[in-house]
Amino acid sequence: MMNSFLPRIRSFTTRTKPREEIGLQVRGYLLFLGLSFFLGAGLFAPLALDAQTLTLEKARTMALSNSRSLAKLNMSIRGSLIDERNQLFSMLPSPSASYSASVDYLEKDSGFVNPADTFNSSLTLSVTQKIFEGGKSFIQREIGKIATESVRKDMLSEYFNVLDSADNAYYAVLEAAATLEAGESSLQAAVLSLAVAEIRQANGMINQGDYLKALADKETRENSRNQTRRTLALNMNKLKTIIGVSENIELEQINFDAYEGLILFLAGISDEDAQSLYERFWGIIVKDNPSFAKAALGKQRAEMNHTLTKRDLAPVISATIFSTGFNYSAARGYSNSLTGGVTLRGTIPIDFWVFSNKLKKSEIALESSNLDYLGAEISMETELQSSLLSVFAQAGSALSSRRSVEYAEKHFEFVMERYRLSQSSVSDVGEATTLLITNQNNLIKARYGFLQSLSKLSSLSAIDEEARLLEILQGK
Repeated sequence: MMNSFLPRIRSFTTRTKPREEIGLQVRGYLLFLGLSFFLGAGLFAPLALDAQTLTLEKARTMALSNSRSLAKLNMSIRGSLIDERNQLFSMLPSPSASYSASVDYLEKDSGFVNPADTFNSSLTLSVTQKIFEGGKSFIQREIGKIATESVRKDMLSEYFNVLDSADNAYYAVLEAAATLEAGESSLQAAVLSLAVAEIRQANGMINQGDYLKALADKETRENSRNQTRRTLALNMNKLKTIIGVSENIELEQINFDAYEGLILFLAGISDEDAQSLYERFWGIIVKDNPSFAKAALGKQRAEMNHTLTKRDLAPVISATIFSTGFNYSAARGYSNSLTGGVTLRGTIPIDFWVFSNKLKKSEIALESSNLDYLGAEISMETELQSSLLSVFAQAGSALSSRRSVEYAEKHFEFVMERYRLSQSSVSDVGEATTLLITNQNNLIKARYGFLQSLSKLSSLSAIDEEARLLEILQGK
């Protein structure tokens, strides 16, 4: 836009009007355009929307489908279920088969013989069932169930981690886009201010220092704009990686008006309401948080392993229900023998020193699991407190930043009007512009920081529906 105005500025100096009068006209025209662009561009101008616009919900769905970690955990669950079935099969009757064959090439009385004449073979089939082993098989089966449930909790935890990553990446793109929009507006104001400074310097109305200040301010804002462009590109690439796309995408804007009531409530929340929210979310975490549930499962597993170790001294008794033998020899031909009955076999370990070491090790593992559970509880309490405090702080920051932007806009209008009347300096314009862009960026960070805090709280509480989360935060 600015390049189209510069030739017109220079052409005015060739006319017959006094240079001071011409300069005032140009200054008024340019400052009017700059003020209109800067304040009218909008803090959160929406990205272009079309049929291919990506919504947050769609981004979450694509991120879940693209997650390799979730796919691997799904395979781990399938493997754990197979281990469970193997443990169940070990409790059932165990059929077995054995086969043997032999030939002789030397006999005691007749010396060397034809091996084919001495061929013998046998096949034996039997079924054996464990009768007693101190209940170890049942304990091992329960341990297998806990292992499967533990992997399920890992998968559920990763599910919410993926959602949180998708949310943060989506918000990061929109935040960078909004920051870029504000930076572009700030740059245009600096460009227009520099154009006026050039005219005033040509007319001898300002010194070289003021002109250099306007030039430096323009370069600074251009550099900031370029850095924001880079940040936007990086954030967009990260989002594409998470959702698994390579083509260009456009994001649907967030309607912050929908959060207005919640922000007002949380920004001024009382200590009693904050404590009530903490207790309510803590109850949800204890019940539904997958990481906390996994710590509890780890404690149960350690207890069962300790019980299983103590059963190592129990005798193991098994019975062979029947045995059938099939025999063939070159000399006697084919024969078979069918035997039935029950044969009991028992084994009792007596290596007490090995048992003692295993028992001590299981006791240490049990104590470690208790510490892990306690650590998980403390960690969850800390994360919940941090998440709620972040939500409250970001809500308050969003309100105060919005008021600051309103004041900064009015201050900017005032300074620009005085600058038009040659009553403000280039430094005054730069300071007013900096104040406005700083407060705009603060508002952008506060709004998207609030959304990211909600996402973190949702992940911590294992709540994947935003409507439910907002209801809980509002005390419904």
